[in-house]
Amino acid sequence: MLSVIIPAYNEEKMIARAAEVIAGLLDANGISRELIFVNDGSKDATWECICKLHEADPGIRGISFSRNFGKEAAVFAGLTECEGDCAVVIDCDLQHPPEKILDMYALWEEGYEIVEGVKADRGKESLAHGFAARCFYRMISNATGIDMSNASDFKLLDRKVVNALINMTERDAFFRALSSWVGFKATQITYDVREREAGESAWTAKSLILYAISNITSYTSVPLQIVTMLGILMLILGVVISVQSLYKWFAGSALEGFTTVIILQCFSSSFIMISLGIIGYYISKIYEGVQGRPRYIVSERTE
Repeated sequence: MLSVIIPAYNEEKMIARAAEVIAGLLDANGISRELIFVNDGSKDATWECICKLHEADPGIRGISFSRNFGKEAAVFAGLTECEGDCAVVIDCDLQHPPEKILDMYALWEEGYEIVEGVKADRGKESLAHGFAARCFYRMISNATGIDMSNASDFKLLDRKVVNALINMTERDAFFRALSSWVGFKATQITYDVREREAGESAWTAKSLILYAISNITSYTSVPLQIVTMLGILMLILGVVISVQSLYKWFAGSALEGFTTVIILQCFSSSFIMISLGIIGYYISKIYEGVQGRPRYIVSERTE
């Protein structure tokens, strides 16, 4: 059986359409399926739409969070709840082409355990959103060491991969990176991002930046190395200034030094504050992990 996991946040206009297209496609091709909608604390009628679909089709299930916990939590909730031999994660807005699920499923039947959906084209988007997205993926790729320039959450995972992911205890898990990190036999398919049929994207430039910061720090400790790099840079700068000062002292020319002191003070203070901020953010992550709070809280199920 194929499980299709569909995170949804304020998608009341797309729930019925997504279910119709995906379920109809799989049924027409004789693929046993279950659709799992994960309501990520939506403020509209998303949950009511999911419940209506479940009443009409028991093969469509839903879980609802007590509040908005974010897409990563929704994806992992779906992976935890699914019962299929393999699972596909797809966006509710149908910007991920559903017909590609058939290609993914065929590759899974050939023995592949991870089938990654890779964007061939990002579709239409504003300049600000496109710039923020490119910056986000560049930051993620450089920090994680994984090329994620065209990565997405659209992918198929074998049951072995699903079990490996849901058994990870880290609270702030980064699905796109971890699904590559676990290994297994993987391949890729390309797709073009489609336009939304209805509704508006919940992603803004600000939310992408926050998403990038959260996922970079949850997956890698590379930002902590910035502290070391800043320290080395300050050391080099200090050596240069010291050599210059000693040279002028031996040459007999007085160095007033006020400008030099101010520049060094500004640089050192800035680097120290940046370093403390990075360290503090990681400490806050450790604090959240020690608290042992769950990734999400399920308030309702369609059962």
